[in-house]
Amino acid sequence: MSCIIMFFLHYNFTVKSKAPIDMSHLLGGLKFIRGNKVILGSVSLDMFAVLLGGATALLPIVAKDILHTEAWGLGLLRCAPAVGALLMSIYLARRPLTHSVGKIMFAAVAVFGVATILFGLSENLILSMVALVLLGSSDMISVVIRSTLVQLETPDDMRGRVSAANSVFIGSSNQLGEFESGVTAAWFGVVPAIIIGGVGTIAVVGIWMYLFPSLVKRNTLENEAS
Repeated sequence: MSCIIMFFLHYNFTVKSKAPIDMSHLLGGLKFIRGNKVILGSVSLDMFAVLLGGATALLPIVAKDILHTEAWGLGLLRCAPAVGALLMSIYLARRPLTHSVGKIMFAAVAVFGVATILFGLSENLILSMVALVLLGSSDMISVVIRSTLVQLETPDDMRGRVSAANSVFIGSSNQLGEFESGVTAAWFGVVPAIIIGGVGTIAVVGIWMYLFPSLVKRNTLENEAS
């Protein structure tokens, strides 16, 4: 039925002239992000939060040496952030964000840092799982706001390049965050490494609120200038 309906659709399609691809064209996404404070603030905030709060990379050590649980306990810890993210995504689908999205994003990242600290201090499996569920749900809030702002703030002709740059930043921060967690754990120990990451995340929230006041004041996800 869908295929039949598509044959009866009428739309106007205009082929745009293609600009020559040069270095300026390839780096256009980076330049656009740098010039847009809302996108730059949201992308860099999420990137540094993931970079500093990569406690999940240390889950095997935490499960074995701190919580003294077996493989089943590690499995529960592994799935806890995903459970939190799933529950939050269902909630956001039912109750979408309609106001104060900038403040909500900063609050979510701060909660992410607090949950990381709580996870680092916990010596109980249930409490650790609660902290990880909270971590996953707060991360989902910031991801939804960031990804939506990036899409809605970017013009059509720039959206592909901006999305590509955003994916590189966020994807690389995940890998670098795991590396950072491993290095700090080797230097200071597992628990201090996790706590340092959580404290660093909260510090980044404070610094970013000062550097990007336009993101703090952002009220809706839609482009307010339009």
